[in-house]
Amino acid sequence: MKTTPFTEIHISLGAKMHEFAGYNMPIEYSGINNEHLTVRRAVGVFDVSHMGEFWVKGPNALAFLQKITSNDVAALTVGKAQYSCFPNGKGGIVDDLLVYYFEPEKYLLVVNASNIEKDWNWCMTNNSEKAELENASDWMAQLAVQGPKATEMLQKLTTVDLSQIPYYGFAVGDFAGIDNVILSNTGYTGAGGFELYFYPAHALKIWEALFSTGAEYGIKPIGLGARDSLRLEMGYCLYGNDIDDTTSPIEAGLGWITKFVDHKNFIDRPYLEKQLAEGITRKLVRFELKERGIPRHGYEIIDKVGNKIGDVTSGIMLPDSKKGIGMGYVKIEYSRPDSVIYVKIRANQLEAVVIK
Repeated sequence: MKTTPFTEIHISLGAKMHEFAGYNMPIEYSGINNEHLTVRRAVGVFDVSHMGEFWVKGPNALAFLQKITSNDVAALTVGKAQYSCFPNGKGGIVDDLLVYYFEPEKYLLVVNASNIEKDWNWCMTNNSEKAELENASDWMAQLAVQGPKATEMLQKLTTVDLSQIPYYGFAVGDFAGIDNVILSNTGYTGAGGFELYFYPAHALKIWEALFSTGAEYGIKPIGLGARDSLRLEMGYCLYGNDIDDTTSPIEAGLGWITKFVDHKNFIDRPYLEKQLAEGITRKLVRFELKERGIPRHGYEIIDKVGNKIGDVTSGIMLPDSKKGIGMGYVKIEYSRPDSVIYVKIRANQLEAVVIK
C-alpha cells in the first residue's frame, strides 16, 4: 500500500488503519461517532494527502478546462475555486473535482484519490488543446481542518487574514512558519474550516503546529469513517457510491455545476441538454427513516406495496439524533420532498421520507 507523510503518525496514535484507494489510511481513532461530533462542535484534522492534484497551465488551459469540465471555468476569478465534474462522453461522470484559479493560464485540479490514474488518462486523452498538464499528486500533501472553531485556531498560525477568504476562495501564504501553503476555504464536511496544501517535506512541522495550537480548542485527528458520515449528513455525493460512470449530473442533482452557457461547449453537452429538456426517469434523493434502522449501500428502495423503485447509494445512523439517513436513486415520481418511500432491510420494510 502507498503511504502519506502522516501514515506513521496515524499508526503511533493507535488509529484503525485500512486500505483506501491504494493507500494505508486511518479509518477511525476514538470512534466514528465521537469524531463526527468533534468536527460538528469543535475542530478536527483529516489527512487527505491521498487526493490527486493536476496542474493545468498555458495559453490553452482555459479552453481545455471549458471542454472537459461541466462548470463554467470562465466565471472564476483569481483566488476562487469551484466544484465541478468530468462528463464521460456517455452521459455519466468520470469524477467530481475542484478547480482552482491561481493566475491567468494556471489552474489546479483536485480529484478523488481512487480516480487519480483514471482522471489523468482522461485528461491526457482529451487534451486536443495541448494545455500543459502536470500530475503533482505525489508532491503535494493535504490536511483538511474542519469545524466551527477551525478558522479561529488556524488564524493563530498564519499572517494571512482568513476572514477575508470567502467560501470557495483561497490564498497562498505562510502557515506555521512555512511559506507557499495553499489555504483554501473549502471542505467536504459542511462544518466550515480550511484545506491546507503543502509540500510533503513540511508535513510533520505543520501537523505538530496544528495539534499544539489546537489543544485549547479540543482538536482531534479524524479518520475517513467520520469524513464519510459528515459528508452524508450534508447530502454531499461520494464518487463510487452516489455518482459514477452510469449516473448523469442531472440525475444526481448536479445541474447547478452543469452550465449551458454560450461560450462553453463541453463533453456531453448535447446529451445533457436533451436530458434536461425531456426530463429524467430517476433522481438522487436524500431521505430519513421514520423507524429505527440503518439504510446501507445496495439496499432496495420500494413503494408501499413492495415494488422496487430504486436503490440506496449511501446510508448511516447519525451519532447525535440516532436517525437513519441515506441517499439513493428513485423513480422520478417519488423524488419530491415529503414523498413516502420504504427501504427494504432484510425482511423488514422501513418507512422513510424524502427530504431536501
